[in-house]
Amino acid sequence: MLDSLKEAGKSIGRELTRAWESLSDGWRELLSRCGSALVRYERPKYGNDNDSFPYWGLINAEVEETASDLVVQVEMPGVGKENFSIQIVGNTLFIRGEKQLARENGGSTYHLVERAYGSFERTIALPKNVDSEKSQANYVDGVLAIRLPKAISETVRNIPVE
Repeated sequence: MLDSLKEAGKSIGRELTRAWESLSDGWRELLSRCGSALVRYERPKYGNDNDSFPYWGLINAEVEETASDLVVQVEMPGVGKENFSIQIVGNTLFIRGEKQLARENGGSTYHLVERAYGSFERTIALPKNVDSEKSQANYVDGVLAIRLPKAISETVRNIPVE
């Protein structure tokens, strides 16, 4: 009887290990598919230390190519347009900002909080060279739209081997 209990315990242990590995594999797959869309917000500089707001958020983006432009659209509801910083370095677009918590009154209690607050950064690799000097951005209805004119000529240089 004792031997069968030991064997059942080992079997349960193997199944738990297999389930845990499967769960871990699923999280790794999710993180690899999401790429840089899954963003860790930095801890807010405001509020009470007892506040437990989520620090991970999914910043949804689209990169569309037209004949003359790359158009990047990013869903960022709740962020004031003055809280964005947009930078292009090479073929990489950096979107940084901060989503601030606006409490209606300090004496309230939250029962559900799923929105993330704090500073964030989203990095998007651009498929083409762009003319950053002619780029434009606007923010309407929670969507940040960035129009990046394609560079007229891509710099291609052959390097002879000596």
